[in-house]
Amino acid sequence: MCGIAALQLRNPSLHPRMGSLLSSMLCQIVDRGPDSAGLAVYNTPGLVKEGTSTLSLLGKDQGMTTAAITSGVAALLPPDAAAAVQVVGDTTLVSAAVGTDLLVKAVSETLPGSTIIGRGEHVAVMKSVGHPMEIAAEHGLEAMGGSQGLSHTRMATESAVTAGGSHPFSVADDLCLVHNGSFSNHATVRRDLKREGVVFDSENDTEVGARYVASRLKQGDTLEEALVNLGKVLDGFYTLVVTTADSMAVVRDPIACKPAIIAETDDYVAMASEYRALAALPGIENARIFEPEPGKVYTWSL
Repeated sequence: MCGIAALQLRNPSLHPRMGSLLSSMLCQIVDRGPDSAGLAVYNTPGLVKEGTSTLSLLGKDQGMTTAAITSGVAALLPPDAAAAVQVVGDTTLVSAAVGTDLLVKAVSETLPGSTIIGRGEHVAVMKSVGHPMEIAAEHGLEAMGGSQGLSHTRMATESAVTAGGSHPFSVADDLCLVHNGSFSNHATVRRDLKREGVVFDSENDTEVGARYVASRLKQGDTLEEALVNLGKVLDGFYTLVVTTADSMAVVRDPIACKPAIIAETDDYVAMASEYRALAALPGIENARIFEPEPGKVYTWSL
């Protein structure tokens, strides 16, 4: 059944409240997915920094101390890279003033058993197994600022309940995707992508969608075009939310089997699986509130 809550803040004066607003939305969709949860936050002070790449690693225990990880990564990077490691809840964040590809290489050599769940200059991704509000509290969501936030509560249907199978899936710089529903032909599309050299981290059908979108963007699609093409290739019932460093997109399957509702004001765009997750947002009484049409891609930019 899964729950989605997403928020893009157009008004910079609301940025300090991003975490508290997203937390209140998340609270209202907990019963849609009690298995596990994930968060993606953009431009959050203390987690990411302009001009610096950040990798989010699954789990707080990487088998090495943060000092040892920092030393190991720094030894593989230029002297002025300023490598840094911090543990936030059940997530390890590794940052350095280098490109993400170089940082991925250094982290993979230092921590060969690690799983990268987020990457980019603007996004931090956090996910774990357990009650969604406990996961949010463990990571300190309510106190976070930022320009955008994305959250997902999972009720597993297509793969095991694991932290790695939780959403969002972030498989390219600053790109995140969450999913309510299931893709019926994900195994076929996975095989096709593997033949193209795409590497997967889980057996989750949602990762197939994320990898497909990333592949299309790499080939030159806009975000809207990538999601239109996804609808031609992946079958199933779904509502998807995709975020990038400066945009958010929502699309439902062609018969709109899975719920979604959007609230739009001059200050923000918010999407959730149920209206109750939107009801406490500021100015909601004056918002344009609507259900996305079947098969139509909606996009917004900061």
